[in-house]
Amino acid sequence: MVLVVGRLPWDGDLGMHAATLERLRHRLLDPGNPLVDENTPSPYYSPWTVFLGVVARVTGLSVWAVLRIGALTGLTLLVTGVWRYVRALSAHPLAPPLALLCLVLLWGTHVFKWSGFLGLNSLALTVAYPSVFALGLAFHFWALLTGALRERPPRWLPFLGLGAIWAVMLLSHQFTGVVATLGALATVAGARAGRRAWPRLGAGAALGAAVLVLWPYYDFFALLRADELESIHQPLYRDLLARHWLVLLGIVALAARARRDRRDPLAVFFLLGAVVFAAGGLTGHCSWGRALPAAVVPAQLAVAVEVAGAARGRSRTAGAVLLAGALAAGAWTQAQTVGYVTGPGALPGVVAAKYQVPWAGYRWITPWVRYGDVVMARTFPARQIPAYGAYTVAPGYPDFFLPDAGAREAAVRTYFGAGASRGERIGVLRSYGVRWVVQEPSGGGLPAGDGTLRRVAAGPDGQVLYEVLR
Repeated sequence: MVLVVGRLPWDGDLGMHAATLERLRHRLLDPGNPLVDENTPSPYYSPWTVFLGVVARVTGLSVWAVLRIGALTGLTLLVTGVWRYVRALSAHPLAPPLALLCLVLLWGTHVFKWSGFLGLNSLALTVAYPSVFALGLAFHFWALLTGALRERPPRWLPFLGLGAIWAVMLLSHQFTGVVATLGALATVAGARAGRRAWPRLGAGAALGAAVLVLWPYYDFFALLRADELESIHQPLYRDLLARHWLVLLGIVALAARARRDRRDPLAVFFLLGAVVFAAGGLTGHCSWGRALPAAVVPAQLAVAVEVAGAARGRSRTAGAVLLAGALAAGAWTQAQTVGYVTGPGALPGVVAAKYQVPWAGYRWITPWVRYGDVVMARTFPARQIPAYGAYTVAPGYPDFFLPDAGAREAAVRTYFGAGASRGERIGVLRSYGVRWVVQEPSGGGLPAGDGTLRRVAAGPDGQVLYEVLR
């Protein structure tokens, strides 16, 4: 994974996070919308990205270098957090490394990637995302909470610190914050906290809520009203068995733990995660599917802890053999991840066939397009162009805080639509102060010979950069 960070394959939301750092580098206290030229808040301005923005501003490093620093920091938090939390569950020295293997390999035999999900391939493509930082912090959070609840008598300060950490996770990656919250509830249930712990837990929660309310970059609680994310998350409820069937081994381990202790924290954690995930599918709130790691992670940890701590004998040998086979199947399924370090040419043909080519990016426009320029582009380029400092007419991602997002999307459709007149297209360019246009072959828009445009550069796959003449 450290070598993957060196390559930093581009896929998904990486451009959004790079754009966020660009805005913070230039205007730390009032960065505005990360994608379009509007002064609106954004949930991407979290404590983590603000910290990285400060690093970019102070050091002068490029956002790509800062993203790599963030990725290495997130990986360090993740590994040390898993190690620390698993040591709170088991004293066996094999449990932490086995847990790390289970978290990245014990999934299914159908490759699946999504931020907040720790499969090896998914982690390789999201390693620089805030979700990895938040997940690493979550494991430390559970370990610290476990230790705080075991103290006799419990102290106030650790719980106040835990409340602040809870808020940082929720602000940095809301979905992972929910997973962390479910894990915390399971930890409290399993600890059988006495009366003296409850006021301290309440004080920590109150401090965390205060941080959420006072965070100046966006209104955290306004996100509860967002309903634009349901359709995007529908794929989380598809192909569940193919993507996760190796986790069934962990469910067997959870059942064994639950038989010994009905309030086992991993078993309760799994139950809470499964209930939230199922409720999302039943009610049509598909964004609740992002709570699935709250069911997967405890199952993966449970099998690692159970196999590592099993008494010597046939049962331990059988468990170890089953887990080794499952890990081997998971490793083979995700073997193409090695290609993000070696390149696909070094992979055997059967593995290279599964390799997902990273996005090429739009560095080729940067000799001409300057910071703050507005570019007309379709959705796919619009997910990458702001990473280099430019704005696009419409955001490449859903934006709950942008009041005219629908109008902007309609303007892009008008410009590239087959039925639009020349006057309508030029009107769109003028209305949004467009300086540049990125057009794809047969992508619509003003024809190449139109006097409003001047061809400046050609990019991959026949794309062309045009300057809009004033």
